[in-house]
Amino acid sequence: MGGFGLLEYLQSDPLVFVLLTVGLIEAIALHEYAHALAADLQGDRLPRALGRLTLNPIKHLDPLGTILLFLAGFGWGKPVEFRREALSSQRFGAALVALAGPFMNLLLAVLAALSLSLLCNVGSVSVTCTGGDVVIGFLEIFFGLNVLLAVFNLLPLPPLDGSRLLTIFLPPNKQNIIFFLDRYGLLILLALVFFGGFTILVPLIEFFRDLILDLVGF
Repeated sequence: MGGFGLLEYLQSDPLVFVLLTVGLIEAIALHEYAHALAADLQGDRLPRALGRLTLNPIKHLDPLGTILLFLAGFGWGKPVEFRREALSSQRFGAALVALAGPFMNLLLAVLAALSLSLLCNVGSVSVTCTGGDVVIGFLEIFFGLNVLLAVFNLLPLPPLDGSRLLTIFLPPNKQNIIFFLDRYGLLILLALVFFGGFTILVPLIEFFRDLILDLVGF
């Protein structure tokens, strides 16, 4: 799940609109593919049977979620269905499936940053890139999108991936928190999206961005 106000760029900067659209669709599709792969590797063949073990973006895009990405700047991919009872680990299996999506986004961010590092000569005063404006622009956008999606999806609010971690780390006497979030998590999430509550994520996003850039030496 994630979002950008794409249509605002259509007239002001068509190139950025195209790069954002391609980057976001690929980031969401690979995020969902990672969920399917994690379930399949743990023995659950349901995602494979439903055609989700594929890199084809069309299989991973939710029609309404995709439309809202363009119209409202908020949307989602098609959730991957899996059977918790079929996973090899009953306690940690569902959490591993959930974490696979954000982990994929972090991996994609690392690959994008590494590509930028290879294409650009970083000096003490300036940065000179030789990959062409479109390639460099896409990598920069793709890097930022994937860092954002990774952090966003780790929020412990249903239906985001981070909510599944609560089932592992919360003690039994605190499970009522999960029931509360299952009931009101989506409303809390929508309130954060539409009332600017995600400004609290900026320090975390900057932390991961700087960590990855330092990791690749950019």
